[in-house]
Amino acid sequence: MQVSVENGEGLERCMKVDLPPEQIEGEMDKRLREFARSARLPGFRPGKVPVKILRQRYGKQMQQEVFGELVQSSFSQAISQENLRPAGAPTIEPEIDQRQNRYAYKATFEVLPTFELASLEGMRLKRPVAEVTDGDVDSLIERLREQRKTWEGADRPARDGDKLKVSFAGTIEGEPFEGGSAQDVEIVVGSGRMIPGFESGLIGAVRNEERTLDVRFPDDYPAEHLRGKPASFAVTVAAIEEPRLPAVDAEFAKAFGVEDGDLERFRKDVRGNMERELKQRLRARIKANAMDLLLETNQIDLPRVLIQQEIRALKDQTRQRAGGSSIELPDSLFEENARKRVALGLIIAEVVKANGIEVDPERVREAVVDMASTYEQPQEVIDFYYQSKEHLSSIESLALEDQVVDWVMSQVTVDDETSTFQDVTAQTPTA
Repeated sequence: MQVSVENGEGLERCMKVDLPPEQIEGEMDKRLREFARSARLPGFRPGKVPVKILRQRYGKQMQQEVFGELVQSSFSQAISQENLRPAGAPTIEPEIDQRQNRYAYKATFEVLPTFELASLEGMRLKRPVAEVTDGDVDSLIERLREQRKTWEGADRPARDGDKLKVSFAGTIEGEPFEGGSAQDVEIVVGSGRMIPGFESGLIGAVRNEERTLDVRFPDDYPAEHLRGKPASFAVTVAAIEEPRLPAVDAEFAKAFGVEDGDLERFRKDVRGNMERELKQRLRARIKANAMDLLLETNQIDLPRVLIQQEIRALKDQTRQRAGGSSIELPDSLFEENARKRVALGLIIAEVVKANGIEVDPERVREAVVDMASTYEQPQEVIDFYYQSKEHLSSIESLALEDQVVDWVMSQVTVDDETSTFQDVTAQTPTA
């Protein structure tokens, strides 16, 4: 087997492989003789068809089968011989010339980039540090109360936070416009649902009052024909309701899973959930910072085939999140994120290889146990993961990434950055 390789554009390689003709001819003769033992053709007794006749009738088909099988087996041998690492499946072009007894093919493919990791010496990495305070717990409990608030009729002027039932008719330059009128609409004053000036213009209104609100549509309003235009709304207030927040008592605690209604246990559970979320967010932020540093310091060529694979994966994820939508989105929307993910995958693999990092079973188990702790039957969740290699491998991959983050932090100067629970949980990690 003769092999030659030519470099194409970027990471593309063109490999030509000449297969030994005697190997193909020999395999064809072998198969034809085996076939002749049971072959049936008109005018011949079963098993008595001459090999020459079979070659004339089936030779081309058999040649394609043998050639295809040898292409598959020889491709693996050839890339190993040439120390190549394909990034994806090759495009195969057969080059067969029976008159010259030549059986060859050309394989075109991209290879994985070869690179040395850049040194992180002298680099700095920010590590956010925060803790859950009593004030954070109080704030979350208040938000839980808000989620369970009820409404009661109020016989007084409307104020911020009230829910009003209104009907309105809007005009622009004295003329009604599409979408400018509605009946019995519920509006929470101060929610920002309506255009600026509409909700605040209802403060002080009483039940059955009619008011005229002069407002202006924002310049960035979704309906282009209304942007920046002044409008007048005739509004009638049909009802006013005020919010009622539930008391933080035993019944409130029971509603959140504390069966005996013990308020101290409820508060402890809330804090525990917040600390678990904070830990995850802090780790995600540190991971994002570490990955960004690896990307900045290691500028590498990326195989187009891997980028396209990642784009397809991101598209599928987007469609699934949209309920299986069939809308075809352009590749350009996903390309930047795809390039980042492909680059990180290659760099992380090199970090793991260069430093002999292996998955830490203890770290994997800790991750599984931590995740299972949020379920009613934690042990069942733990058993589920350890009984499924596929599901456990996803946890192992995340654990390995965390170990790479630890390696990065061991190579740089880490600057602790004091933050708060609110600030950390409001951030969205980028990696």
